[in-house]
Amino acid sequence: MDNPDRFIRMIGKYVDSQKLTPYALRELVKTIYLEKVTAQSDKRRVNIKIHYDFVGYILLDKLMGLHSK
Repeated sequence: MDNPDRFIRMIGKYVDSQKLTPYALRELVKTIYLEKVTAQSDKRRVNIKIHYDFVGYILLDKLMGLHSK
């Protein structure tokens, strides 16, 4: 992680937001990667990796754990 304290300060202003704005995305996210689509029966699945500014990748289960604390 590059600078988790800075990232935490930046996301603090979005805690009460009801929707994610383009401005927030530009400020918090460096890159979004979409992996190749895979078919599972009649449904298609795409894995998404989000590279956040200042902290890199955060696995979804860890991110959800941070949110619940």
